[in-house]
Amino acid sequence: MSRARVPENGRSVPLPPLGPVLEFMRLIWGLGHLLERTSKRMKASKGLTGPQRLVIRLVGRFPGIPPGRLAELMLVHPSTLSGVLRRLERKKLLERRRDPNDARRSLLGLTAAGRALDSPSPFTVEAAVERVLAGSHPSHVESAKAILSRVVQTLGEVD
Repeated sequence: MSRARVPENGRSVPLPPLGPVLEFMRLIWGLGHLLERTSKRMKASKGLTGPQRLVIRLVGRFPGIPPGRLAELMLVHPSTLSGVLRRLERKKLLERRRDPNDARRSLLGLTAAGRALDSPSPFTVEAAVERVLAGSHPSHVESAKAILSRVVQTLGEVD
């Protein structure tokens, strides 16, 4: 892995070694920042943020999914997802219907307009991840997923 560089007096100077923990954290924070930036760019160009697009793709894959289960799948709190779902409903891309087996629950589905957006699209987070995964050895992908899953699990235990 190349060493990080920091600008100094208009030129890039290598950082001293950070160690594995700080280097990994630096990459995670950088990824978070770039996800937010890409999401804003997607909103401007495609009309959907990254999380909204992920909801479209997941509801398309799992029609009739309850909102709580979708939140679990996305690794977010249901209250975090509520605003995303509301905005997609207002855009007429997503609809809720009553669960025929339990009237207290709602189930999510895509509208015709939502289904039209449920396909791979260039210049999205999904497209970037797909390119990286396609060029990566499967064992590296599995290792990265395992480490990220453990970080997510460990951070989730803090709550």
